[in-house]
Amino acid sequence: MATANSKNNVSIRLTDERWQHITIGHPEVADYYFEILETIEQAEIVYEGKNRELIAIKEFQKTSPKFVVVIYKEVDKTDGFIITAFISKRRQEFDKKKIIWKL
Repeated sequence: MATANSKNNVSIRLTDERWQHITIGHPEVADYYFEILETIEQAEIVYEGKNRELIAIKEFQKTSPKFVVVIYKEVDKTDGFIITAFISKRRQEFDKKKIIWKL
C-alpha cells in the first residue's frame, strides 16, 4: 500500500486491491502508478465531485496533451482513499465543477 498527502494534508491510501481494480478498468494507467500518487500531492487543480469526493488533475510531460485524473475521498482529517484514476484529454468536462483548490 502506498500513500500520498492531499492538498488538505490528508493521507490518501492506494491499496493493492484498489490499484488492481483501477488497472483492470483503466489499463492505460498501468504505467502511471507514481504519477497517480504525484497527482494527489501536486495537483494543478482539485474539483469537488458529486458525492463529496475530490478530483485531482495534473498534466505530465509524457501524457501531453492528456492529463492524469485521480478521484479520491477524504474520510476525515487524517485518512482517505483513492477511488479511481484515469488518463483524459477532455478537461472541459471538469470545468463545470466547483474548484476546491487551484495552483
